[in-house]
Amino acid sequence: MKTKIIGLAAIVLAMVGCGTKKVSSPPENNETMSEQKGSVYDFKMTAIDGSEIDLSTYKGKNILIVNTASECGFTPQYEGLQKLHEAHGNDVAILGFPANNFGGQEPGSDADIQKFCKVNYGVTFQMFSKISVKGDDMHPLYQWLSDASQNGWNSDAPSWNFCKYLIDEEGKLVKFYGSAIDPMSDEIVNELI
Repeated sequence: MKTKIIGLAAIVLAMVGCGTKKVSSPPENNETMSEQKGSVYDFKMTAIDGSEIDLSTYKGKNILIVNTASECGFTPQYEGLQKLHEAHGNDVAILGFPANNFGGQEPGSDADIQKFCKVNYGVTFQMFSKISVKGDDMHPLYQWLSDASQNGWNSDAPSWNFCKYLIDEEGKLVKFYGSAIDPMSDEIVNELI
């Protein structure tokens, strides 16, 4: 019973923490934007299988970066992410970054996470090694995504699991989506087609 109450509390906190339908995009008035420093293409990340992936390999393609967790109320979004990958994989690369920052909802090893994603959701989009997406040990990729002085406009850091960042074909951050935005929602799909 205690586990169910904690799980329910986590879902309620998620809805409050990141807004039920929060979507942010660059201001239309470019005067309020700062110059982007660096690019998403500057990062080399460790894939969930231990190999290194240079994010510059995704140049010319949209990228949807998502912080994931296996024991979250939003975990079923893996299904939507996989559908998005299958339906629009030519237009967008889905990159999943497991993180244990919210409610301890990603406690497993990379091998555990990879197995969970494959068995439960048939995940074939690119998953990466577990990282931190907030706090003092925030990974530099997430520092770039959530610091307006680096990315040019966005200061939204993940406030729960399954927050999403959309990068355009030129490596610019163009949207932030809160956890409650479904991967197959019009808000996301319409940006890709």
